[in-house]
Amino acid sequence: MATESKTNLDLNSIFLEAQAQFKGLNPNEPGQWPILPKVAVFAAVALATIVFLWFVLLSSTSDELQMARDKEPELKQQYSGKLAQAVNLGELRKQKIQVQEYVTQLEKQLPGKAEMDALLSDINQAGLGRGLQFELFRPGQVSVKDYYAELPIAIRVTGRYHDIGAFAADIANLSRIVTLHNLNILPASANAKDASGGLAMEATARTYRYLDPNEVEEQRKARDKAKGGNK
Repeated sequence: MATESKTNLDLNSIFLEAQAQFKGLNPNEPGQWPILPKVAVFAAVALATIVFLWFVLLSSTSDELQMARDKEPELKQQYSGKLAQAVNLGELRKQKIQVQEYVTQLEKQLPGKAEMDALLSDINQAGLGRGLQFELFRPGQVSVKDYYAELPIAIRVTGRYHDIGAFAADIANLSRIVTLHNLNILPASANAKDASGGLAMEATARTYRYLDPNEVEEQRKARDKAKGGNK
């Protein structure tokens, strides 16, 4: 019993001594505080810092996790698409070869600069061969694109309806690509008393040619210069 009383007395004295250290503390001079209040304040600040950092890191990690979850459907879709491409890789390669062959075939239908005069002559002969009269045959300004050049030709031909239709079909069947645009068919004469039945067709024929190496190089330099100017 004496030992138990002595133990209780020691604990009470320790508690009272610790309590006394927290009395009369000057908040403006924490450096003069007893050791126990200093340790208590340090522990409280450390705990608060740990809790703050924990929530900050947890919040950041939570945001990253949500972003990853939001991106998951997109990644799954990309994976499915790439998987389908991988499965059909052989077929896709065959299609690529077919497209390249088709492009090569179309390029062969484009005349070079030296062949343009012959093509213009073919258009003219197609009209004369159908008995049409050319009232206008005026090549316009060449428009140079990235990989080809386009030449518009303003034409006006007169003749019978069926001959004009056959001429348009002949243009479509030329070995080189020629297209007709802005077609306008009207009576050949404005005189209402003219009963000949002749018609006139006004149109813009557009033909295309591939660029020669010098023109291709000029176009490349122009694109590079434009890209440099946009930076």
